[in-house]
Amino acid sequence: MSSLVWLEDNDYEFPPVEQALTDPDGLLAAGGSLSPEILLKAYRKGIFPWYSQGQPVLWWSPDPRCVLFPEKLKISRSLRKTLNKNLFVIKQDSAFRDVMLNCAKPRKDEAGTWITRDMLEAYSHMHVLGYAHSIECWQDDRLAGGLYGMSIGEIFFGESMFSKVPDASKAALEYLCNTVKPKLIDVQVYSKHMTSLGAEMIPRSRFIQYLAQYCD
Repeated sequence: MSSLVWLEDNDYEFPPVEQALTDPDGLLAAGGSLSPEILLKAYRKGIFPWYSQGQPVLWWSPDPRCVLFPEKLKISRSLRKTLNKNLFVIKQDSAFRDVMLNCAKPRKDEAGTWITRDMLEAYSHMHVLGYAHSIECWQDDRLAGGLYGMSIGEIFFGESMFSKVPDASKAALEYLCNTVKPKLIDVQVYSKHMTSLGAEMIPRSRFIQYLAQYCD
């Protein structure tokens, strides 16, 4: 029976993902830090941090894994109409921190956010180092929506997205799929919204194989 592993701040070694708990699904370890070295090692092994303010860093590797193959993105008729109207100016890495701050704002029926101050600072640092990226949708010189995540090799590890204007985050996702064109987008956990856009669940073992192939 698997048990939760506790990491020290300078601990760079994660247990095998097969040791992750099944309840809650995918919880692998707790503790450690959000240093660039640890984050890069985690993502390359199919592990990501996800926790709330006041908790230790919690590391996850769920099975199955939710992913989006860019060529399988589903574009609805209404979204196609929005895209054809050219309502947004889409940019990359022009407002990374602003995108994170907007993603961190509480949402309807949610009490808080998992994007803590430490997460904000850690991923802002990863952005400076060239690993974390954002895609922004601008309308009338105002940030209308966007997404951010980690990019390692040919895999984009999606973290969060937001919209102030209908379809803005979807337009950012369409840009990621059809302009940036990673081999695979990691959605991490099941999302009804993302599955409606073409995301699917695959075995963790298959996801790890994609990491070995594309996460160079």
